[in-house]
Amino acid sequence: MKKLYVFLFLLLSTVAFSQEDAWVYFTAKTDSQSYFDAPLKMLSQRALDRRANQKIPLDLKDVPINKDYIELVEDLAGVTVLAKSKWLNAVHVRGTQAAINSLKTYEFVSSIDFANKSLNQTAKIASTIKAKQTNKVKNQAKVKDTKVDYSYGSSSNQIQMLHGDALHQQNFTGAGIVIAVLDGGFPNVNTILPFQRLRESKRILGGYDFVSRNANFYTGSSHGTSVLSSMAGYKENELVGTAPDASYYLFITEDNLSENPVEESLWVEAAEQADSLGVDIINTSLGYFDYDKPAYNHTYSQMDGKTAFISKGAEIAFSRGMIIVASAGNSGGTSEPYIAAPADAASVLAIGAVTASETRASFSSIGPSFDGRVKPDVMAQGASTVLSDEFGKISTANGTSFSSPIMAGMIACLWQAFPLKTNKEIRQLVLESANRFTTPSSQYGYGIPNFSLALSKALAVNDIPMNYFHLYPNPTKDIVFFPENFNTGKVILYSIEGQKILEKEISKSSEPISLQTLSNGMYIYRFESDTFSNSGKIVKY
Repeated sequence: MKKLYVFLFLLLSTVAFSQEDAWVYFTAKTDSQSYFDAPLKMLSQRALDRRANQKIPLDLKDVPINKDYIELVEDLAGVTVLAKSKWLNAVHVRGTQAAINSLKTYEFVSSIDFANKSLNQTAKIASTIKAKQTNKVKNQAKVKDTKVDYSYGSSSNQIQMLHGDALHQQNFTGAGIVIAVLDGGFPNVNTILPFQRLRESKRILGGYDFVSRNANFYTGSSHGTSVLSSMAGYKENELVGTAPDASYYLFITEDNLSENPVEESLWVEAAEQADSLGVDIINTSLGYFDYDKPAYNHTYSQMDGKTAFISKGAEIAFSRGMIIVASAGNSGGTSEPYIAAPADAASVLAIGAVTASETRASFSSIGPSFDGRVKPDVMAQGASTVLSDEFGKISTANGTSFSSPIMAGMIACLWQAFPLKTNKEIRQLVLESANRFTTPSSQYGYGIPNFSLALSKALAVNDIPMNYFHLYPNPTKDIVFFPENFNTGKVILYSIEGQKILEKEISKSSEPISLQTLSNGMYIYRFESDTFSNSGKIVKY
């Protein structure tokens, strides 16, 4: 009997003092007007410019959490604050169930959501290099003088599959676009040769290790190094990334030693930081479904884009004007073959993997989302992807971890071509250019995008009313004139496939532009002046 009492005591003690994870949501934010009156207290000028360009107003989600609330939670015995989110007005805490539940007595606490759903009263799949994968899957004919050719080497297929070389040849290589990479670590990015070009041009803008809470982001898992190389790597005749001239922030949000929901919270915190810095695109080659504690696991029914904490954060990130690109996951060959969070979020571009011959890689997670939406969204090469390892060696690896950044880099190049377009417009251009857009499936989504087609589609859309601007005559035999309702400007002529043919500076006093050397056919023009821009089609006969 005595042994039974001891056993029950130990059992009750374990239950009473075991640590649980939970999100504590607050009721309101105070002093918000002072932040609206001085928005630079919340966001950088670059972030504010992005909002203004896309006509996205500031709102309460941008206002920081009341510091007093966080301090009061931190002061409670038995509770530790591990992360915070201003977007969701919540903190991620760890502590005993009793201590966490006691927070309900605080007037400023709106609700509490335990990671262990059975405790509420009302999986992680991160891709990694194939050689290191375990069951703890971690997702983790020359055209004038305007054409620029890159020595892609063995990385040519993963770019040409997306017709990304057509953008690169026109100097759309991501310049002026800022990408945040949220991953498990970036060892040796500061030293190895494939990133020398990136370092010398000072396009690593900064970073942070949210797991260890320090500024040393050149550490951790080599997964992030390989992911970054598929976008930013440059080693002539061996590897050229899809966005070699973009700028990058490097954030560590993945704890490689454990699988815990706090990583979702760290991801959201990093996404908020990316937003405040004015980032345009977030790439995340991570996905969440299973955890070390089975009670914390997600279920397929929760892959609805609005249940997982990270998916809610990703959706808000898109609402701030950024594009979120995420790996679909590497579970396609398992008993749970579906996408993970945040790939399930409606606005996130979930990227599946195909082979070099454009067939779906067997490991690539499938859709649809639980609520029936098309997922994955689009596909890129994720089998035998060419990249750099942490020692600077160019090799190949498998995983949607690599199809995602390949896609993110190409999106940066497209956005560079049309910097005034919104994230929604760029996202839609990518989808509409895909080869299965009219017949999507749960294996391929909308298919493989054609970025040359996306470019030509965007060029064919006028930016201003036609009665304000037109070139003439159209059709024309050999010359075109431009109106004089501008001071200075630039005209760019493209083939119907999106290849740049001609570029010339013009002014009111300029001579007409000769098209005499061009073959007969349809062309797309883009005119950019000091006051407006316009695109349209012109026919030479």
